[in-house]
Amino acid sequence: MGIWRNKAGTLFVGGGVALTLGALVYPAMLGVQNTTSSPSRVIANTPSGPLTEADRDFVVKVRAAGLWEYPVGQLALKKGTTAAVRSAGQHLVDGHSGLDATCRKIAPQLGVTLPNLASPQQQGFVSTLSSDSGKQFDTDFANILRVTHGQIFSTVAKIRATTENSLVRALADQANDTVLDHITVMEKTGLVDFGTVLFKETTPPKLPASDLTPPPPPPGEPILVLTPSPGAPSASPTTTPTVG
Repeated sequence: MGIWRNKAGTLFVGGGVALTLGALVYPAMLGVQNTTSSPSRVIANTPSGPLTEADRDFVVKVRAAGLWEYPVGQLALKKGTTAAVRSAGQHLVDGHSGLDATCRKIAPQLGVTLPNLASPQQQGFVSTLSSDSGKQFDTDFANILRVTHGQIFSTVAKIRATTENSLVRALADQANDTVLDHITVMEKTGLVDFGTVLFKETTPPKLPASDLTPPPPPPGEPILVLTPSPGAPSASPTTTPTVG
């Protein structure tokens, strides 16, 4: 556990999107810190209800989470040394492929442009776990994922309680079930250091916006699809043409 504490101290070095309705721009910052100056501000009126800055940022956070947790789940299926770790990896793959499908479905209806790359912070998590092996991988995997899911859990609840947009509300319902499931399977590995995890959940480091924001996709770039792959850890993400 001590090794994980040292590495995790530098790890926390979340997710981004532009609305295509009106003159709205790609958010300046999305991650574990405050994302907007006015999260309750309505930025678009859609058939499913008003869309606030917080609603928009939430859709992108869900998408960005999948862009790093899906490949990490595949890593766990290949590198996990215990059945519990491998099972947790399968839950990540299944959960985020499902959330990804919902994000891709509702984004055009909301006028949200989804990122195709996770933030530099999130890419750092993938790099760390890619370089890990054996028990070190298992430990880092369980603790990093437990921290990040614990951080987003309260955000899901807040969005569900406050959004007036029916599509965002449905996404929050799905995300709530998925995040709780992922928290549970991480804890079932028996590797979670709760003292360290809870500290990191409540005292995230201050990081520059550039570390927390996924880059916007170039115009016309195909949308990355996180393909469901039950029992197939070798499956890889594919692409689909951009809508519009």
